[in-house]
Amino acid sequence: MSMLFRRAGLFAILLFLTATTVLSAAEKISWTLSVHDYLTFPNQPATIEATLTRKGLLAEASPGGEPIELLVAGKVVTISKTDGNGRAFLSYTPKAKGVIPFTVRVGTTPSVTVTEAGANLAVWERRSPMMAVEMASLMEDAAQGAAVTLPGREAEGRRPMPDAAVELGRLTQFYYNVVYVMTENKAVGTNDQVNAQARQWLKEQNFPVGHIVVLSSNPEAFGAKLDELHAAGWTTLKIGVGRTKAFAEAFLQRRLDAVMVPEPAKSEAPRKAKVAKEWKDVRKKL
Repeated sequence: MSMLFRRAGLFAILLFLTATTVLSAAEKISWTLSVHDYLTFPNQPATIEATLTRKGLLAEASPGGEPIELLVAGKVVTISKTDGNGRAFLSYTPKAKGVIPFTVRVGTTPSVTVTEAGANLAVWERRSPMMAVEMASLMEDAAQGAAVTLPGREAEGRRPMPDAAVELGRLTQFYYNVVYVMTENKAVGTNDQVNAQARQWLKEQNFPVGHIVVLSSNPEAFGAKLDELHAAGWTTLKIGVGRTKAFAEAFLQRRLDAVMVPEPAKSEAPRKAKVAKEWKDVRKKL
């Protein structure tokens, strides 16, 4: 009888070890690292937040203590560790103005396989003119007032408006810095994932590089963001080019300029908003 119990105990231990190994392997392939765009000015520290999450069988809170590295131009510039919510905060002080691509990645650790994510750090002078562009105004077939998401290459709304990339390129080549604005969609993913999708689409369609902002679907969200940017010293953001009434009103309510493109229905255009039939006409309205 004792031999039988010993065999049963040995079998249970082996089964436990096997299950643990399988779960550990599953954990190693279920991690996701995400990050979004940031905005700062030269010689001002920027705090970049990277988030490490896991999916699959073990739907637990993200662990703490995992090393996260920040890379600029392929070199590690700082390292931090995740907290109990899987967040790591990495500080970096850029010296020169421009848009700096950066990468965050998981450092050497036995519990997480190599994973990384990238975004842009916009380093602009506060005195440089800025303009905000609603992503919906850049896409054909984007519904009025609807959240613009980028779920796949063939999805409706992915085609750029005629001349939009060329005209926006002219506006940003020597004068404006551009802030792209879009709406969150939890069905598509986190705001970081939406940010990454937008960045990829803009790159594929040859739009100028800018700073991407993902906001809630609340109609007041961009007005609040505009106030936040102005309070932070970005007071040269005085022009908005968008498609929806709520976007235009956020600027008009603050006595700033708003251009709507393409030409909306009369009921959708606020009284003081400028209207451009197509992107070729936008420069004439600024």
